[in-house]
Amino acid sequence: MINKVVNNAEEAIADIPDNATLMLGGFGLCGIPENCISALVKKGVTGLTCISNNAGVDDFGIGLMLQTRQVKKMISSYVGENAEFERQLLSGELEVDLIPQGTLAERIRAGGAGIPAFFTPAGYGTEVAEGKEVREFDGKHYLLESWLRADFALVKAWKGDKAGNLVFKGTARNFNPMMATAGKITIAEVEELVEVGELDPNQIHTSGIFVQRIFEGKNYEKRIEQRTTKIK
Repeated sequence: MINKVVNNAEEAIADIPDNATLMLGGFGLCGIPENCISALVKKGVTGLTCISNNAGVDDFGIGLMLQTRQVKKMISSYVGENAEFERQLLSGELEVDLIPQGTLAERIRAGGAGIPAFFTPAGYGTEVAEGKEVREFDGKHYLLESWLRADFALVKAWKGDKAGNLVFKGTARNFNPMMATAGKITIAEVEELVEVGELDPNQIHTSGIFVQRIFEGKNYEKRIEQRTTKIK
């Protein structure tokens, strides 16, 4: 069996170069590769194109890389929690592709499945449609959207084994599994790393065939974007 286990995030991302295209898993701040992001900030790699549903918040997640000007372009869907992102966008410092969330998910899934393009009705008649081919099917208009792939996919799972099989928890399943299939090199950080055979095969969400490196992360903060409480 190929040894996929690395010691830590720093070792896992050591060969990510400037100007790389990265996919970063997670939904909001749930299931994001916290350790890998911290290691990228420490490494100081620049010119990154980041594909992620969210852009983190000002002082956490991808927001940390935006603070240090490491991101050249964001391809994402929901970015409303990050004031620094907004500032860089409005000032022209950051190139941004805003994509409907379902379209973003399907473009990533298509990248992993080897499907170069597909038609979707989402975005027709809006700015999203600018410059895209439009075709009519059964009286309805559809946009042609292309796949998304990345040099590296950085994902975070609840559990994983040393062969790279992954189990995600809750909302972390929204983008992590499909991103794991769409990176040339997929790096997985997990809360718990176990021996091969310890995971129930029926509970595995991502097969180890898609994962090239895996390590057990540490010091997860698991922040909540908006904590709302109600006093009765």
